[in-house]
Amino acid sequence: MSSGDSGRLDPIGPIRPSGPIRPRPPRRHLRSRPHLPPYLRLRLPRGTRRARQVFARDTMVAFGGVSAVFQIAGPFVPHSASGAVVGLSVGACLGWGLLRSRPAARVRQVFRRPDMTVVVEAGDVFDQPAHLVVGFCDTFDTLSAGGRVINGDSVQAQLLDRRYGGDVDRLDAELGAALASARPVAREERADKPLGKLDRYPVGTVAVLGTRPRLVFGVAYSRIGNDYVASSGVEDLWRGLGGLWDALRAHAQLERVAMPLVGSGLARLGHLDRDSLLRLILMSFVARSREAAICRELRLVIRPGELESIDMRELAAFLGALASDSER
Repeated sequence: MSSGDSGRLDPIGPIRPSGPIRPRPPRRHLRSRPHLPPYLRLRLPRGTRRARQVFARDTMVAFGGVSAVFQIAGPFVPHSASGAVVGLSVGACLGWGLLRSRPAARVRQVFRRPDMTVVVEAGDVFDQPAHLVVGFCDTFDTLSAGGRVINGDSVQAQLLDRRYGGDVDRLDAELGAALASARPVAREERADKPLGKLDRYPVGTVAVLGTRPRLVFGVAYSRIGNDYVASSGVEDLWRGLGGLWDALRAHAQLERVAMPLVGSGLARLGHLDRDSLLRLILMSFVARSREAAICRELRLVIRPGELESIDMRELAAFLGALASDSER
């Protein structure tokens, strides 16, 4: 390029080789991966960082143990370093890591101070041999009205069907007796709220229903509007949990208590995921238990369909940290 060029490359013709043209070798097609049966496919643990850490840690521990065995027994065992033996050993180590890092369906933590147990598991809360916690709105409505007031899939609707055989009058009578000592904070006009009940009770009010050995603790932790839309916030849930722990301390006689994941349904706590709701409930329970014992065992029963969105391994670590803090 001369000194007068501006740095732009001029177009040139195609470059032709001076020697004879050699034929290009045929392009090799990449071999497709052989189809393996499901039991031979290696699937690494999916999910959280903790699960991957457990997989890596326990797999390396297994490798170390197998290597130590080979070093000791290798000189005395013929063909110990063959490819088949090594392959089987590697597969066994990976399988052990996968087994140790598999997702859990149940978490159980024992506390020493106070002496109690917390269990988080998937299942049906109505099948638990324990006192039952059910969430209500501040009006303690029971009328379904075709799902307009009470959703048919809610725990409250299941309470009416499975504990009271659909007898709403009986449930209302027990609610009226349980709330006789509670004072409403407001009363709606029938013109403003055509369906359901009119008296509004403070968030945190608890109605103790039924008889032993399986009482029902109905706790108001949300407010229902005149448009029949329930709403709740972190402060409402925290206040409701405080009232619940007080009622359990007074009536449960330290017996086992089962409760669903309140706030995960239609109470408009959608800004909190299920992991956060679980931790909020557990922190509230452990904090109040340090003041005075509430029950010997609290079971948080998660619907099987909700289990996929809950990190049980992280939850176990969280419960372990709470237990270790309470022992200090």
